[in-house]
Amino acid sequence: MTDLDALREAARAAYVFTLPLIEIATTRGRGLAVGSPMNTFGHMRNLADHTARKVTTPNNDTYYSTAQVDLSAGPVTLTLPPSGDRYLSVQFMDAYSNTFALLGTRTTGGEGGTYTLVGPGDASEPGPRVLRSPTRHVWVLARILVTGPADAAAAKAVQTGLSMQGPAVPDPGAFAARSADWRDYLSSAAKLMQLNPPTALDGLMLRRMALLGLEAFDPDRFTPQEAAAIAEGVEQGRRFGRGAGGLTGSNFIDGWSYPDARLGNFGQNYALRAAVAVGGLAALPPEEAMYMRAEGDLPRALFDGQRSWRLHFPADRRIPVDSFWSLSLYEATEDGQFFFTRNDLDRFAIGDRTPGLADNPDGSLDIWIGAASPGPERQSNWLPAPEGPFALFMRAYLPRPELLDGRWRLPPVEPA
Repeated sequence: MTDLDALREAARAAYVFTLPLIEIATTRGRGLAVGSPMNTFGHMRNLADHTARKVTTPNNDTYYSTAQVDLSAGPVTLTLPPSGDRYLSVQFMDAYSNTFALLGTRTTGGEGGTYTLVGPGDASEPGPRVLRSPTRHVWVLARILVTGPADAAAAKAVQTGLSMQGPAVPDPGAFAARSADWRDYLSSAAKLMQLNPPTALDGLMLRRMALLGLEAFDPDRFTPQEAAAIAEGVEQGRRFGRGAGGLTGSNFIDGWSYPDARLGNFGQNYALRAAVAVGGLAALPPEEAMYMRAEGDLPRALFDGQRSWRLHFPADRRIPVDSFWSLSLYEATEDGQFFFTRNDLDRFAIGDRTPGLADNPDGSLDIWIGAASPGPERQSNWLPAPEGPFALFMRAYLPRPELLDGRWRLPPVEPA
């Protein structure tokens, strides 16, 4: 390998390794821009729709509450409201997008309480209500189930009980986006790595990136030939981020792909971590929620909106969950992200809580998918689609063991 080849590979590896840092910093910047200061919760009081473009693959089932945390000035405390039988999850992600803690229905049983979040160097004593982050920066994301329009006020009451108290900290500043020029991208990535140092377990990857000198990055020290090689390596990493499997991977079984067991807790699988940062940032680990993607008839597993489709569940083959399930429909962007698309019903997902969802006389269930209405008698079971390409994702919250281990599989989506 020539020196230029080695530099190109170092740049490609650095882009893949640091992409989650950049994506979370970008998300943090959007929140600060709309008035959500650090170390406080911002509550989103409406369900996501086609205008929600801050985070890829949003859901239309839960209210979100979000907090960007900087632990450099000391711990923060988080108050979790009692949620009873209502699904609630509070996800704690480090600066590299790993989920290091989850509170809520599955882990705390719907009970409220106060928890302390501390940084990696904090001297606080460990305890059952002390959560230690591996990094200085943390993203806390809460999801609160809304069962329907009549449930909105009760769901918001639970949401209001979610709060955070912590020291005032300065705005960490702006960072480059993933599409930035290599100089700006790597300069931002280097700064974020200094604020949130990698662990000893990342040593091999750090050696692969060492030629770039990210610990004191100076883009002007490279010759024009070296700069061109770095730019090529960053672009190779960028193409990988656009084309990788993301939330569910690219291996389909009977028309569906299923999440990697390491989703949300990536370890040293930097490729998976980067792909999810683009196509499913803040995805929950499988034991909390299973994300499955249907295989369409077009490239990139997309569906042709000019056709009509059906998802059929036999009476004895309903999705095995301990909470709820929903099928979401998205349009795909060129860079591999997914967002809801406008439709006249304002229906962006359909699931077991959809008002009027009707079984067939034999107890089976059909979901009709397409741009054209399947008719008045089927409209309650219709998930509207655009006339262009679209993607389908199934979410199953609190999946049962047979779904987690693959004994139960979804039926394929078929032409209607």
